[in-house]
Amino acid sequence: MGAPPDRRAVLKGLAAAAATLAAGGVTAGALAGGAGAAPAAVDPITAQTLEAFADTIIPGERRHAGDRAVAGAVSGPGAVQAGALDVLASPELPLRPLLPAIAALLTTRATAYAATHLILLPPLQPPFVGLSFAHRTKLVGKLYGPEDVDRAIWQVLALVVCLAFDTAANDDTAEAVRAGHPGLTWLGFPAAGADGAWRFGAYSYGRALAPLHPSTTASGSPA
Repeated sequence: MGAPPDRRAVLKGLAAAAATLAAGGVTAGALAGGAGAAPAAVDPITAQTLEAFADTIIPGERRHAGDRAVAGAVSGPGAVQAGALDVLASPELPLRPLLPAIAALLTTRATAYAATHLILLPPLQPPFVGLSFAHRTKLVGKLYGPEDVDRAIWQVLALVVCLAFDTAANDDTAEAVRAGHPGLTWLGFPAAGADGAWRFGAYSYGRALAPLHPSTTASGSPA
């Protein structure tokens, strides 16, 4: 199974990724370096493991009959269909070099879980992929327990996975809506106007909550 992952390096990289996201790094097309940019390649074992993790966070239907990473626990699109792996491997986030180590850590946890629960894992699949959806869910629940030393890793990983589904973070938002991005379509995200901007003609509460200050600029900023 190779050398154990360097947890300090993984946590350092994840902290940098979280800082990038918190600083507003997720803008239209930012994570993909612009619409249409291709993410770096990820080896098959790492890809399957991370896709199985993403499918556990936001499950979806199988992409094809032989799909193993996606458990097919629900109908409709999930994080994998929404491009979670593309976002995780984006060159704009410092996660790409860490993905094999993160997958290896998840492999270690899945192997230990299977041994503890007397589960016979399929020999030709990554251990986490070999778990049923129910067991994947139970294991991920334990990873987020307050006693887990690597909880910060899983928290940031889940954050990026959710961004892929909720915001189409690997593409321009207006283009993603027009193209029928699985996550945005499932959420009913509205299309932009002809100029690519979103405007809402009705107040969310059905009325204005306060009068407009007379010194407010044309852009909506306070004077």
